[in-house]
Amino acid sequence: MSMNERYEPQSIEPRWQRRWEEAGAFKAGRRPDADTRYVLEMFPYPSGAMHMGHARVYTIGDALARHLRMRGFDVLHPIGFDALGLPAENAAIKDGRHPAERTRENVVSFRAEMKRLGYSFDWDRELVTADASYYRWNQWFFLKMLEKGIAYRRQGKVNWCTGCQTVIANEQVVDDNRCERCGSPVVEKIHPEWAFRITAYAQQLLDGLDGLKDWPDRVTTMQRNWIGKSEGAEVDFALAAGGAAVKVFTTRVDTIYGCTYVVLAPEHPLVAQVTAPDRRAEVDAFVARMRKTDAVERTGEGAPKEGVFTGAFAVNPFTGEQVPIWIANFVLAEYGTGAVMSVPAHDQRDFEFARKYGLPVRVVIQPAQGARLPPGDALERAATEDGVLEGSGPFTGLASAEARPRMSAHAAEQGFGQGTVRWHLRDWGFSRQRYWGTPIPIVYCDEHGMVPVPEQDLPVVLPAEAIITGTGEPPLAKVASFVNTTCPRCGKPARREVETMDTFVDSSWYYARYLSPKDEARPFDPEAARRWLPVDVYVGGPEHAVMHLLYFRFWHRVMHELGLVHEDEPVRRLVTQGIVNGPDGRKMSKRWGNVVAPGGMVSRFGADTVRMFMLFAAPPEKDIDWSDEQVDGLFRFLARVWRIYHARQACFDASDAALAEAAGEALELRRRTHRTIKRVTEGLEADLKFNTSIAALMELVNALYAFEPASEPDRAAVREALLALATLLAPFAPHVAEELWHEVMGPVARDRLVADAPWPPFDPALIVADTVTIAVQVNGKLRGEVQAPAAAGEAEVRALAEADEKVKIHLAGKTVRKVVFVPKRLVNFVVA
Repeated sequence: MSMNERYEPQSIEPRWQRRWEEAGAFKAGRRPDADTRYVLEMFPYPSGAMHMGHARVYTIGDALARHLRMRGFDVLHPIGFDALGLPAENAAIKDGRHPAERTRENVVSFRAEMKRLGYSFDWDRELVTADASYYRWNQWFFLKMLEKGIAYRRQGKVNWCTGCQTVIANEQVVDDNRCERCGSPVVEKIHPEWAFRITAYAQQLLDGLDGLKDWPDRVTTMQRNWIGKSEGAEVDFALAAGGAAVKVFTTRVDTIYGCTYVVLAPEHPLVAQVTAPDRRAEVDAFVARMRKTDAVERTGEGAPKEGVFTGAFAVNPFTGEQVPIWIANFVLAEYGTGAVMSVPAHDQRDFEFARKYGLPVRVVIQPAQGARLPPGDALERAATEDGVLEGSGPFTGLASAEARPRMSAHAAEQGFGQGTVRWHLRDWGFSRQRYWGTPIPIVYCDEHGMVPVPEQDLPVVLPAEAIITGTGEPPLAKVASFVNTTCPRCGKPARREVETMDTFVDSSWYYARYLSPKDEARPFDPEAARRWLPVDVYVGGPEHAVMHLLYFRFWHRVMHELGLVHEDEPVRRLVTQGIVNGPDGRKMSKRWGNVVAPGGMVSRFGADTVRMFMLFAAPPEKDIDWSDEQVDGLFRFLARVWRIYHARQACFDASDAALAEAAGEALELRRRTHRTIKRVTEGLEADLKFNTSIAALMELVNALYAFEPASEPDRAAVREALLALATLLAPFAPHVAEELWHEVMGPVARDRLVADAPWPPFDPALIVADTVTIAVQVNGKLRGEVQAPAAAGEAEVRALAEADEKVKIHLAGKTVRKVVFVPKRLVNFVVA
């Protein structure tokens, strides 16, 4: 058998891609009796071309999927396209094209790029969310959730993107009150919208985080904070002038005897009612200024505390004391009740505000241990820890933790408050005033009002003829043939809902549609869900922690209630990858002109080299900097791998039986081979350190170059190493692995694939070295190294060390006072 000396990936890779496709190598279900593994990467949004960030995600997932197949699992590794939504529509408007046309082209481009990179997807399960066969089930879920009261119509304060001209979710509003998608300012509007009652699942979603042991801590922490459970009390502060009360929420009702003022949000509806005539001009000016200031600027760390006195007073129900009512920039109407009781001695924000405006500071909590706090006027900063109550009426002397439930119960008994729980999480507003989304299956009838479209009439198809401008009323409202319909109940003229669903709906359950993507009778097969779900490994960016990852956890629980799935959570293990920076060190972006396209790199270096770079440059969770030099270095490594096979062709026919006779350097090569198998396996399974796995392969290649076989046992050891190397390379560089594996295996592998080959086991006896390197220290300083039998005891190692010429110099003329011995690692002589 012979092979070309030159490594030419462009001639190798297309051939193996065809072989995989012809063999159906990556179809799920090929091993019906095997244990299953579901590996999934977040599907791409094809509003533009595929970039290196995509390539990194799919290379990580593909390496895992390939490895698991070789471990004998029946692997589901699907792909699809998140094709609806604002980015695609905005890009189409910019280009003057229909989003359907542009999206189709991008999907074709993405698909071709993915196949060139050799990803082992089950393409028979491909889905595109812009297809009516997919989004009809978005509509079906909507109807089910409408029946259960989870989906509902509301009038609410919404985030209106001035650029996208639509409502966006709270999670899509980023720092400086701008749209995550287009960067335009976001303003508040009162607007009718559709919402999902995700808050009804807040406790379930919070509790479920405790079971997600294989999710990154930073993701579960972000979700925990976003859900934001706060246990506390609601207390009514009656207005001193009579009328309505100011309802405050506090998590520290134990400090209420130290309340010296109450603060309302500038947008609070009571502001206009309570403001005294002589304070009206100043208050109105402050309110107007706050309306023009975004929430982050008002409440962010380091933001100055500002406020004005309304001229009104409220009554503390625990003390009967009248306290002034202020408005301030740090209180927001949408959080809590939009009003807070201020206890400056025990809250730093309240303390700073009180000092600025000369308001009283009253200490009511003393430390449980240590020095007492001075009077409020002498405090240098707020004392925010729990302690023991003082000056708090009948609750004086209680510990804070004991006082809080008692004080909440007292408020309930007296009728001016109650213990309660509040959440940061808000219901998910999902309707959008745009075209490129799932039509909401509702019609409006003059006689029957809001009427759901019957299930048998789904899908409500998105009309192709919409006029899309990105401004004005929703595009669907301009399509008479879509809007004008008949009422499903009475048959009289009616109008369709013209808003569409947010794209996060599409991505909230797509992983389940992959189970039976061509099913026309239901969203997916529940029995398939029993076999495949939850997803075993999910790969994607951490930026989705409080949007996609929270929404699809919610959706999965709804599907569980509908009897479609059998587990509470959708994913067992989450892998979050870092970004790919351009050659200039900044995140790849068209804005910076530093984008490196995968296609160009594949044409230049081959798919295997690009894949190897993505996996070798850094562990998955770390960012990587694109480097043409490193890419070239990995190409040269693969070429070096190719050459060693060419140089060792005489070993391909060696007999495995001769391995038992390997000795000396041949035995050491065998040990190196089996240690490599162990290291690569651990890198793929235990800690996902692909870079250490590839480093181990590089060391094995070095060992192969350093060893010149001279006997049949030598050649057998080389063949074993070459076969292991080709097999171990398969998850990382699958094309060259196939080529080299077939060269070594010869005719016996004609109809087989390394993609289906069993993962090589390692021999535990061969990974234990006969000898070990032991460091020799004198008074703690390294003075030499000795080779000793692995089982050597202190006396044997000491003798070897004392005989070493380098060590002798430092022991000469000295008295050994003590010897410190660490088996297999070091011996230290303490001398004087």
